Amino acid sequence: MDTDSTKTKTAKTGAEADGPADETPLALKKEEGAAEAGISEVTEAEPDADGRNSAEDAEHAEQADNAEDADAPEEDAAARPPSSGVFAGASAVVSAALGFAALSGTWLGTLLAERKTLTGQIKVQSGGSTDQIGAVYGAPWHTTALVNGGFALIALLLAAAVLASRPRTSPAGPLAPWVRAVAWGGVALGVIGVLISAGMYFDLFGALPKVPATSGR
Repeated sequence: MDTDSTKTKTAKTGAEADGPADETPLALKKEEGAAEAGISEVTEAEPDADGRNSAEDAEHAEQADNAEDADAPEEDAAARPPSSGVFAGASAVVSAALGFAALSGTWLGTLLAERKTLTGQIKVQSGGSTDQIGAVYGAPWHTTALVNGGFALIALLLAAAVLASRPRTSPAGPLAPWVRAVAWGGVALGVIGVLISAGMYFDLFGALPKVPATSGR
């Protein structure tokens, strides 16, 4: 019996000795496994975070680009020189005024016509011209036509230059609606003035009167 009890104690002692030796590596293995699992989870989570960050950055960049595109016309409008619009508007008004003057007559045309009338009378009285009607009436009439035609031509060219200076596709932007309207008015008045002046100069509206020839009785 002593021998059996001794063997039993020896077996228990060996089991107890083997037990802790086996449990300690198992715990360490579990901790190492848990640590490896945590590292893998963090590693897997990092790409997701980076992906979200990259997507958010791309979205913010796109919004910034859209905002810049929306602000671009305002910046272009602010960058346009105001003098260009003022010059175009003033030129359109001047062209319309010149066209109206070509139709209604000008002080310069009246002054030159009166001068022609005076020089024609002097020629007739001094015997320098035998055509009294042409010298006193025809020459002033043609002078007025030339002056009015000159004003009409200047109005037409100036209005055309205003309309051609800023097309609709210009980077500086199209002309203001009122500027285009006034410029087109100047074109119309200029064309009408040129036609009327040409008719006056070439006596298309009526020939000069002639003195009937007297008989030699």
